[in-house]
Amino acid sequence: MSGFDKVVSSYEEAMEGLQDDMTIIAGGFGLCGIPENLINEIKRRGVHGLTIVSNNCGVDGFGLGVLLEDKQVKKMISSYVGENKLFEQQLLAGELEVELTPQGTLAEKMRAGGAGIPAFYTATGYGTLVGEGKEVKEFNGRNYILEEAVTGDFAIVKAWKADRYGNLVYRHTAQNFNPMAATAGKITVVEVEEIVEPGELDPTQIHTPGIYVDRLIKGTFEKRIEQRTVREA
Repeated sequence: MSGFDKVVSSYEEAMEGLQDDMTIIAGGFGLCGIPENLINEIKRRGVHGLTIVSNNCGVDGFGLGVLLEDKQVKKMISSYVGENKLFEQQLLAGELEVELTPQGTLAEKMRAGGAGIPAFYTATGYGTLVGEGKEVKEFNGRNYILEEAVTGDFAIVKAWKADRYGNLVYRHTAQNFNPMAATAGKITVVEVEEIVEPGELDPTQIHTPGIYVDRLIKGTFEKRIEQRTVREA
């Protein structure tokens, strides 16, 4: 990798520098738009004590769920955890710390972290368990709680297409948390389905500028469907 060229040749190189006890920001929503191969590389490396910030924790045996199998995750900061039995077992056994965060607040935590904003006020969660112990301030007669932004040692992201400079295009709902996650990592690693040469992407279609991207790799993806429902004949 040299100059503006962000492309790396292996997943091992893509996640170089990952160590125990780091914080990882992960894009994806359920199994949609998840960086599945980067997650598998994290599992292969065997690092432990990780804090993962992501909408959810995948499912048993796929996505972020594979990191629970060897108890690599110390803490999850997420919005929804209802599709993973192993997650439930570790939580109830006191083996996994969980910080449940409203989904919009989680997205804003990532966005604010990427923008260099340390904290923000939101009405979401005021008067609930989410707001316990947090600073409260009144604006225009309404109470708001102070939420701190999040950043990660690594951000792992899935995009549809990129040029070699790291400019990214997401596809439909697979965009989800990925643009926010891409801004919030000290090292942002992106895997994509297609890499093109600079100038081939329409500038008006770029969702994440390459300045946020440190490493880029082309992968192949299973794109598993979380729950497949078909109509009975």
